[in-house]
Formats: sequence, C-alpha cells, structure tokens
Amino acid sequence: QVQLVESGGGLVQAGGSLRLSCSASRSILSIIVIKWYRQAPGKQRELVAAIYSTGSIDYADSVKGRFNISRDSAKNTVYLQMYSLKPEDTAVYYCNTPGIRGDYWGQGTQVTVSS
Repeated sequence: QVQLVESGGGLVQAGGSLRLSCSASRSILSIIVIKWYRQAPGKQRELVAAIYSTGSIDYADSVKGRFNISRDSAKNTVYLQMYSLKPEDTAVYYCNTPGIRGDYWGQGTQVTVSS
C-alpha cells in the first residue's frame, strides 16, 4: 500500500514552467512504476509520463521535449518538470502507481495555463 500526494500546481502564462511533485509514503525504489496522468475538463484522463524502478522513462507524444520526469529516492518523490507550457496543458495532474487490488492515486494538483 502507498499514499501519493501531489503538489506544485498553479496558474502560469503560456510559455512558462512549473514543477510538480509526487511524494510517496514509502520508498519509491520498491515501486515498479510511478506515472503522471492529467485530466482536462470534459476529457478522458491521459497518461503524461512514467518512470520505472529500472530508470526507464516514457512520455506522451504531446509532451515530449517539454516535460521531464525524474525522481529523488532520498525524498521518495517523483517530479514532473514542465517547460514551454501551453493552454492545452491545463488539467488536473495526478500521480499513480498500480497495486495488487487496484491503482493508487493522489488527490491531484491543478495546472492552469493562460494564453
């Protein structure tokens, strides 16, 4: 079992940057994968980025070259550094990890990008 807590969202102008944090209640090195999802109003939740315990990383095509996912194992935290933000990046961002009885989700953090 693990609790995930996101932070770092806010309001930013287009072209700006934000860094989101996902703090886990236990060692992230023992977690196979931690993912960032986002959900915009009226749209389905979509996968943004994932980081695996092996160090492998995946990105959605829509954020490649603009977003970076990383981790600090000493802080049990996964980060999502977002650059060159666009209005279409506006969404609630969630971190996630799969569990035996179902996925674990954080409460989400709102990112709003103004044009």
